[in-house]
Amino acid sequence: MDELRNWLALASVHGLDGLKFQSLSEHVPLAELVRLPISTLRNVGLTPRQAELLAVHGLRRADMALEWLAQSDEHHVVTFHDPRYPPLLKQIKHPPLLLFVKGQAELLPRQQLAMVGTRQPTPTGRKVAQNFAAELVQQGYLITSGMARGIDSESHKGALQGGGFTIAVLGHGLQQIYPASNKALAEQIVASGALVSEFFPDVQARAEFFPQRNRIVVGVSSATIVVEAALKSGSLISANLAAECSRDVFAVPGPIYSRQSAGCHWLIQQGAKLVTCVADILEEWQFFAQNGLSPIAEAEKKSAPDLSMQQLLANVGDDATAIDVIAQRSNMSVADVSITLLQLEIAGEVAVVPGGYIRVRSG
Repeated sequence: MDELRNWLALASVHGLDGLKFQSLSEHVPLAELVRLPISTLRNVGLTPRQAELLAVHGLRRADMALEWLAQSDEHHVVTFHDPRYPPLLKQIKHPPLLLFVKGQAELLPRQQLAMVGTRQPTPTGRKVAQNFAAELVQQGYLITSGMARGIDSESHKGALQGGGFTIAVLGHGLQQIYPASNKALAEQIVASGALVSEFFPDVQARAEFFPQRNRIVVGVSSATIVVEAALKSGSLISANLAAECSRDVFAVPGPIYSRQSAGCHWLIQQGAKLVTCVADILEEWQFFAQNGLSPIAEAEKKSAPDLSMQQLLANVGDDATAIDVIAQRSNMSVADVSITLLQLEIAGEVAVVPGGYIRVRSG
């Protein structure tokens, strides 16, 4: 718990991302860093404001976050070194030092597709977002969006209706829901996915936080699908961020006179893949055609589980079992269990369900 407190203290300082932390940790251990005086913190590379925030307020903010963590088993903190931290997110320019999660944190390393679009969709746009999301989760993907009004919300709903998992990345702390009209949707997402934020739980929504949130939505995802977007919109910012990260961008075309489709048409002109159905996406990714698996994953699927996998597998039954219960039964750490469960899930031996994991029985 002391180590997590140190992580939280450091994360309370604006501008200290995962890459900056790695650079600092090469010279000063984390436990020492959070207790250095302001003058020394400035000498190791922090700005005067950052040094003051860490030295004066860091541990107090950490304790407030720990109180939130203790309130529910659904609350999690995933640090930069946690095996549950999304591996693709580490590849962006400013990866968050840690993530606050409400729901199933073990889903974060899974392959995700971002779906974004206008807050004022047409009826056709709503239908497309829901249908695409439902079909994609049935192909084994996880749908990620920002739970804003419009296409974001419709994408989450489609994933839930398709019986899959969805992750909502929020531009504020997890103690509130914005917009308030999505409170019921947020509860459904927690039951079949997760709410995620880099902001401390008590942080209120602010306009400038949402573009910052968008980099995480696209950062955790293998590709970004834009359903409807105006020429000047946050969705185009997300698409540009995805392109900067060398991730695929897919755009759904619409009527040529529709303002909501103008942004998608511009993206297509810039080289985004035009898609009219999920099959277009799967065709683009032929190596993912079988249930969203890569050749490496296919090889893992064909190989027999090792001894640690067999030990863990023996403690997963037909009823949903929480990851901490599996860890206790297997006499393994939660971190090791998370990695092994992910491998077993890829191999088709276990499946994630609301409440934990179940054994997949053959025949």
